[in-house]
Amino acid sequence: MGKHEGISHQPHGDLELCDAGVRTYAEALGAGRLPRSALEPAPCLIELALVHPDPQDDDWIRPVPPSAALAHLLQPVTREIHERLRLSAALADSLAPLASVASTDPNLAITVLEGIPLIEAAIENATDGARDEVLTLQPSGNRPVDQLKKALGRGLSMAERGVTLRHIYQHPARYSPAIKAYLDDMPSAAIQVRTIEQTVERLLVFDRTVAFIPASPKRDIALEIRHPALVRYLIQVYEVLWAQAKPLTAPLQAPAHDTPITPTQLSVARLLVEGNTDQIVARKLAISVRTCRAHIAKLMHILGATSRTHLGALLVQSGVVAGVVGGAEEGAGE
Repeated sequence: MGKHEGISHQPHGDLELCDAGVRTYAEALGAGRLPRSALEPAPCLIELALVHPDPQDDDWIRPVPPSAALAHLLQPVTREIHERLRLSAALADSLAPLASVASTDPNLAITVLEGIPLIEAAIENATDGARDEVLTLQPSGNRPVDQLKKALGRGLSMAERGVTLRHIYQHPARYSPAIKAYLDDMPSAAIQVRTIEQTVERLLVFDRTVAFIPASPKRDIALEIRHPALVRYLIQVYEVLWAQAKPLTAPLQAPAHDTPITPTQLSVARLLVEGNTDQIVARKLAISVRTCRAHIAKLMHILGATSRTHLGALLVQSGVVAGVVGGAEEGAGE
């Protein structure tokens, strides 16, 4: 028995073979039988019924053919699989009829998506399932190039399926090379784009059945909304904004006077007269506070204003905007 010296049995699972067991079983198959003492380093062979006593001599053991051993060992595994399948079918039969009840619960029709990967995966799933129309509301006048590349791939895929897209951007999007390139690559018949003056939060609506909105300032948490009443409300808000927005192919309204004021400066002037601070004006127009103040300085220079209060009065008197005088001074101390 020298060939078994140094071989020891190591603890292992009930349906596993250790190295000693494999070697001893292989030796038994090759020799036809082994002395019972050869099982000392491999008691698992008896536990797994891979060997049996020699009918003619109890001091010897004979191996069970591998095919017969496998069939015997797989019986409990097969029974467990069948039992789990039976339980799965029973659960499905019990819970499936309740799906229609759950869909009417508003708490179950709003899913919180936490983390950018999960949000993107949910939007990707909704995109793949879209068959009719997609509405999007995009804050700011520009989007990162990598986002637009993903949007282009999704847009082309939807266009091939006959899905139409409507986008609402802010006015600065008209001057974004990246957005222009994205729109140039999209089939014109599949997409409509309009722009608005002030910023709004992001909104995506797929086939008027599921909507996505941000749920945190960083937009790393979102809500997936499937409640019919909430989705209808968001669509109504979108349609109001769409009606107020300007088609991308239509020029923006010029100031009602002959002073050289740009559309962006006109937007700044309008918000100033309404009493908004520099920070609020910048946020609503999706520009930096520094850029906002540069536009205000330009307006003061064009109109010859000596102070923010004076600017507010001149903006109304000159016909640039119509509003209540005095709002422009609110940002003076900021």
